[in-house]
Amino acid sequence: MTVKSKPVVTLSMPSDRELVITAVLDAPRELVFEATTRPEHVKRWWGPRRMTMTVCEIDLRPGGAWRYALRDNETGREDAWSGVYREIVSPERMVYTEGWEAMPGHDYLVTATLTEKDGKTTVTSRLQYKSVEDRDGHVQSGMESGMRESYDRLGEQLASMA
Repeated sequence: MTVKSKPVVTLSMPSDRELVITAVLDAPRELVFEATTRPEHVKRWWGPRRMTMTVCEIDLRPGGAWRYALRDNETGREDAWSGVYREIVSPERMVYTEGWEAMPGHDYLVTATLTEKDGKTTVTSRLQYKSVEDRDGHVQSGMESGMRESYDRLGEQLASMA
């Protein structure tokens, strides 16, 4: 199996406290689940290329925590994101919290579903925020370009795993 295409990523805002990210990846669901839940894979694709992942901790179980830290290779600045898994149904669904550690108290709930059709996997991530201000602040932070670059890198990682 070879991965042939770049991920197709779309964003929508179905309500004032939601953001839905949909990514179509050219890989089977089991491989996508593995690439998104195992540190040895995640550290190769999560975040923009100009950053290096310095911490990648994943305790993949309900109640288990995760934490990623990235260092910007240009500025030296380090940022971290973390959360707690609430539900894991391998390889089809994960529910977890996510927050940028520099702004505590503004975490959001992510429900990620993976569906496979004809060898391609659609990852639908529904982000539920505490307020419209939190959602808008996240969108205005520049997260979209970093997220798109991460999905491109994920596509490359999936190709290398195939």
